[in-house]
Amino acid sequence: MLERRSTSATTPAPQVQARSGGGAVITGYAAVYFDPANPGTEFELYPKCFERIRPGAFDRAIREDDIRALFNHDPSSPLGRNRSGTLRLSSDSRGLRYEIETPDTILGRDLLTMLRRGDISGSSFAFDVVKEQYRDEPGGIVIRELIELRLFDVGPVTFPAYVAATSGTLNDPARSGRNRLSTSARRDLAIMDITLMLAGVE
Repeated sequence: MLERRSTSATTPAPQVQARSGGGAVITGYAAVYFDPANPGTEFELYPKCFERIRPGAFDRAIREDDIRALFNHDPSSPLGRNRSGTLRLSSDSRGLRYEIETPDTILGRDLLTMLRRGDISGSSFAFDVVKEQYRDEPGGIVIRELIELRLFDVGPVTFPAYVAATSGTLNDPARSGRNRLSTSARRDLAIMDITLMLAGVE
């Protein structure tokens, strides 16, 4: 079951760095790990259900998976690939970091322009779950903890699935500092839940 998530508003937007010998490198965080001191690092899947990514969830994927860098998750818009060395992934205390050696293509040149102008400011990743854990917390809160993930692609996106990835208004304390899904993302998750139930998967 392929899922997609985006980084939070507290994570820096993708950046462009000059590459020695010419060209440019796009750097960013495709995912952030849960930090108890930062409520912006957990994501509200639906009311009272929050998702957290455990540090180390991508360690196996970085070592073993064949991962692409894509623009907007579009397989016809490739930017790099880890097995070719044009995409480099690493895990640090913040989350899953990527570096893309931007291709000298129309897509690559256009994307660099949009990043430099600030037109593109979100990052995202596509995955499915190898290992997860659900638990109940006081107040009827349910926590979904992602422990190990299979990774398919990472990269910049125009419209991140999480509204918090593009709207600074979600930093308002009245919103509890937690990231909230857009209406379309909530609909997609509801469809996914129904599909899983029909397939007998819980």
